[in-house]
Amino acid sequence: MTIHNFGENNTILNQFIAELRDKDIQKDSMRFRKNIERIGEILGYEMSKSFLYSDTDISTPLGSKVIALPINNLVLCAVLRAGLPLHQGVQNYFDKAENAFISAYRNHLNGDKAFEVIVNYLAAPTLTDKTLVLIDPMLATGKTLENTYKAMQDHGKPKQIHIVSVIGSKQGVDYANSIFPENTHLWIAAIDEELNDYGYIIPGLGDAGDLSFGLKL
Repeated sequence: MTIHNFGENNTILNQFIAELRDKDIQKDSMRFRKNIERIGEILGYEMSKSFLYSDTDISTPLGSKVIALPINNLVLCAVLRAGLPLHQGVQNYFDKAENAFISAYRNHLNGDKAFEVIVNYLAAPTLTDKTLVLIDPMLATGKTLENTYKAMQDHGKPKQIHIVSVIGSKQGVDYANSIFPENTHLWIAAIDEELNDYGYIIPGLGDAGDLSFGLKL
């Protein structure tokens, strides 16, 4: 897997990541969602540099111009519910892409530290010979991405896979690297060093789904 870690460079992404992490700014859920959306736009733009392009003749009112346009057949897949703002950001730049949605959540039995990832909803087009973009803001243990990938295999084999995330743990990134095909690309804004005993990223930012949409039972 090719890892594109944009936390290694000083860019405007730093501002958006800082606001996502800040426990006081987090109280504004609309701003939290907007910052994730903006990160999705930036990572989507960077991802577009790896796509295939074809010269296309475009007619203008005064003549014509050959422009190289992307030809990848994209399917954007959001992991519900936390992935929705990030999905929107990526979709802002790839409005012709097909879309998929999958529900994957952690189930901590009796409050134990151990958990299983449950997938109970999937809506997706065929993936055969397409470019699949998996969109999940938090890459903690990598188990959610693993179960998402397994659930989607009944929909065909994509030509290539991209993963778009906001913050990951080193452990989660390493695990994803071990289970996804070699030609997979990970586009991520920051990688933190640790996971706590419950599998949450430290320092991370907390629960992206709750911060975006409110607490769940």
